[in-house]
Amino acid sequence: MATPPRPGFPVRLTPTASAATRGRLPAAPLRPSVIATPSMASDAIRARMVQKLAVQGIGDGRVLRAMGTVERHRFVDSALVNQAYEDTSLPIGLGQTISKPNVVARMLELLLAAPALVGKPDGKLGRVLEIGTGCGYQAAVLSHVASEVYSIERLRGLHEKARVNLRHFRLATVHLILGDGMLGYPKGAPYAGIIAAAGGEAIPEAWIDQLAVGGRIVAPTHSVGGGQALVVIDKTARGLERRILEAVHFVPLKSGIA
Repeated sequence: MATPPRPGFPVRLTPTASAATRGRLPAAPLRPSVIATPSMASDAIRARMVQKLAVQGIGDGRVLRAMGTVERHRFVDSALVNQAYEDTSLPIGLGQTISKPNVVARMLELLLAAPALVGKPDGKLGRVLEIGTGCGYQAAVLSHVASEVYSIERLRGLHEKARVNLRHFRLATVHLILGDGMLGYPKGAPYAGIIAAAGGEAIPEAWIDQLAVGGRIVAPTHSVGGGQALVVIDKTARGLERRILEAVHFVPLKSGIA
């Protein structure tokens, strides 16, 4: 049976999603991120950020190279440009944030440490699903460590903002989808990795169903005591293997399109 063509960049909405969202605009349009001053775009500033990540324990060269390549200042608003390379999360509108560099690097390093990639230090992940596009920064970084990235966002304002931000980079392997991230994106499955930028009560079954055998999920989820913790789930031929790691703080995982 022929494999159906995969959607290009950006992905068009399915008829159902289009009907639900056609003609609607965000109540307060989000300003696209602006290109910062040349000094903020310098390689030296990103290099210092990468050096700090290495000191903090990020050791995968693929992740460090990707973090040193993508210009984070292009994904934040002009008023926050001076903080673009600090290890801090920043607001991007609609109550959402861009994750701090250390968290992005940590989650990507965990994704690349999946058993299927052990012994392949220079290898790339296959197809990856990102839950929560946000401003598009993590999708851009993922494009340097994965062969293909499907990134889904439920908030139309952020979906459009990410399209604007990513247009500069011309990333043919990154596909943006407006949709309900809790449902995953079955048209792109199976995925070698799934990474989430929002935390819910539990990992949705749809993500596990869409994960390839040998694949890995890295996502925040609710922990005992009401907080959040990173969870790593490996899908093996024998079943699921789950590990709960350090405490984290992400925006809540929600369903639907807004």
